Amino acid sequence: MRAIVQRVTNAKVDIDGKIVGSIERGYLILLGVGQTDTEQDAEKLWSKIYKMRIFEDESGKTNLSIADVQGEVLVVSQFTLYANCKKGNRPSFIDAGKPDDANRLYEYFVSLVRNNIGNVQTGVFGAMMDVSLINDGPFTICLDTELL
Repeated sequence: MRAIVQRVTNAKVDIDGKIVGSIERGYLILLGVGQTDTEQDAEKLWSKIYKMRIFEDESGKTNLSIADVQGEVLVVSQFTLYANCKKGNRPSFIDAGKPDDANRLYEYFVSLVRNNIGNVQTGVFGAMMDVSLINDGPFTICLDTELL
């Protein structure tokens, strides 16, 4: 499972000009599910994200977690995180999870987030979405459960 975690001052997802998810201060998580990912991968990934201390304290040091700042989370499915660009110029996505399995694990990941965070918003799995954000910092972290 792969995630791009962006610390944001706000973020939103639009589909056909309609806002389907919007948050203020917190994380925009772009989430990719791979062929071999499991519920345990989702649990490991969320645990790492939830405990990360990337918000600044009163001294300007990144010592605070999302729980410490009562942040919000927007989770957007992103199969393109599994792009393989080794051959040619057109990315291959064969390492991305099959849609039914990926959607199930995406929803499971979102349920884990909802267990800890008050305001959790999502995009729509498989939809063409416009994602807007103001990246705070900018602060962006790339995580892969194979490397955690």
